[in-house]
Amino acid sequence: MSTKNIMIVGVGGQGTLLASRILGNAVIRQGYDVKVSEVHGMSQRGGSVVTYVKFGDAVHSPIIDKGEADIILAFEALEAYRALPWLKKGGKMIVNDQKINPMPVITGAAEYPEGILEKLDALIDLTSVDALKLALEAGNAKAVNVVLIGVMAKNTEIPYEEWLETIKATVPAKFLEANLKAFDLGYHL
Repeated sequence: MSTKNIMIVGVGGQGTLLASRILGNAVIRQGYDVKVSEVHGMSQRGGSVVTYVKFGDAVHSPIIDKGEADIILAFEALEAYRALPWLKKGGKMIVNDQKINPMPVITGAAEYPEGILEKLDALIDLTSVDALKLALEAGNAKAVNVVLIGVMAKNTEIPYEEWLETIKATVPAKFLEANLKAFDLGYHL
């Protein structure tokens, strides 16, 4: 298998790191070589968080360069827009349509850009999801990350049951039921 490049972007506290662990564990279970790299930009204060997940028969570097991401999984609309240069031609972007104001918007130094999802949709293969609504339906607003993993999982060759087993092995028991439901809602969207 040629190397697959998946970039996960979001804001600190959205669960991007758990999402990358679920993804990494799922592809390890399939027997692939996996490399994961995390970049935290003031993540504890709502800053950007970027995770690169590369997998295939042999992966030598965890970094994804601009124009190389097969899939970008974006937990927030502005973060999706910022990540656009990393998406390869013909790649797919899955975006939570939620807007989280960055610090310059909160302080009044900038305005949140309008029409981000419409601009992205005109340029690329985009799937926009109200992941927060589905996470709430699953019973936990913090399960947005697993809803998005479910949407992405539908675009992989990994069987549904393997994803469920990976989530069971990765997510703490007290959050498992809501996360399994969140994954199912995303997968069957």
